[in-house]
Amino acid sequence: MSGLIARKLGMSRVFLDGAAVPVTYLQVEPNIIVRLKNTEKDGYNAVILGIGKKIVRTRKGNELQKFRFLKEWRVDSLEGLTIGSTLAVETIPEASLVTVTAVSKGKGFQGVMKRYHFAGGPATHGSHFKREPGSVGMREMPGRIFRGKKMAGHMGSEQITLHARPVVLCDIEKGVLAVKGAVPGPNGAAVYLTVEPQQPSKAAAPSTPKK
Repeated sequence: MSGLIARKLGMSRVFLDGAAVPVTYLQVEPNIIVRLKNTEKDGYNAVILGIGKKIVRTRKGNELQKFRFLKEWRVDSLEGLTIGSTLAVETIPEASLVTVTAVSKGKGFQGVMKRYHFAGGPATHGSHFKREPGSVGMREMPGRIFRGKKMAGHMGSEQITLHARPVVLCDIEKGVLAVKGAVPGPNGAAVYLTVEPQQPSKAAAPSTPKK
């Protein structure tokens, strides 16, 4: 497998070789294999994992399994993977590099000063230009506002992906990972981790003597 679903616990720091390294702790509960996709039927091999399992009863009395979070990862082979089995935190070893995907905190409707760090106008007595964006209109030509103009609007709640984040700590007993740096989203949010393939080390090419 190449990925897991985790939940953000919060930030702290660990000391490595005398240096304080900021980390984000992630709780990895057992990921259940919900579905397997194969090349013959779906065109590619993939695994769908889920966490937050709950049983829902329909009006007819049938029981259905639902999951709070689901995520699909492509794999090279489905060997050793069965529907219903679980994957734990040891799937992502320590000192590996992961790609972190999560949804950032939503901040609602915000003005241009908070959203785009506009300076604003002078906050002195008599000023009628304080936290406004300033002039945004046009004259007769072109007579409209260009698309993409920085104005007030919805801020946050966007999917953010961070690449090549090292795993500093892997506690198998507690099911906790420590990823270096900050992770988007509030505490308790779902975080999707994908293990990046190890890049082969480039050996130094032998130097050819100059003639």
